[in-house]
Amino acid sequence: MPDARQRHALVVRGGWEGHHPVEATELFLPFLRAQGFEVRIEESPAVYADAEAMAATDLIVQSTTMSTIGPDEVRGLRAAIEAGTGMAGWHGGIADSYRSSSDYLQLVGGQFATHPGRHPDDRPGDERDNYLPHTVDLTELGRAHEITAGLDDFELDTEQYWVLHDDLIDVLATTTHPTRPYHPWHRPITSPAVWTRLWGRGRIFVATPGHSIDVLQNPHVRTIIERGMLWAAR
Repeated sequence: MPDARQRHALVVRGGWEGHHPVEATELFLPFLRAQGFEVRIEESPAVYADAEAMAATDLIVQSTTMSTIGPDEVRGLRAAIEAGTGMAGWHGGIADSYRSSSDYLQLVGGQFATHPGRHPDDRPGDERDNYLPHTVDLTELGRAHEITAGLDDFELDTEQYWVLHDDLIDVLATTTHPTRPYHPWHRPITSPAVWTRLWGRGRIFVATPGHSIDVLQNPHVRTIIERGMLWAAR
């Protein structure tokens, strides 16, 4: 007889391969199983339209960059979260998904806009063109929140997401894009780097660091994501 207390995690992965959706999600599967989750893996958002499957899901971990989502799928996702299913993700797998769906963008509360690049004379011609050293700064809320409590501000040298967002998100950490002579903006821009969002009876967690496996293995990033998944789960 199955354990009635066991929770169910649904991993939805795919889209642009540059974010390593399979390798990235596989990194966290042992953690989820150790926390008592039964894990189901899907390679497309089609499962979101399955109301029965979604009602049985306590946590969605999404790693799908760009790609598309159908009307029935996004309606199913929204309905599940409103009813109490949690959702968590990192980087483009959640903050740069389904760009053409305004309903999805409203649900998540923040959308990747760009990642400013290095000086034009210091670009090797690959993904490192957009790697910049930057700081992830905890907010006052972040220093007390269970996801980030006890952590300090930390440094990364990777993509630094510029995020368009609304004020329904609760920001646990930020990152600031400085002014540089080769960029067109004229004052520093601060973007949320880690946030939560309450949606109906559900919880959503987003961390923007996570472009590559080594970033996900950073102790701060990994701790935040692991705690964030547990916080979001029903």
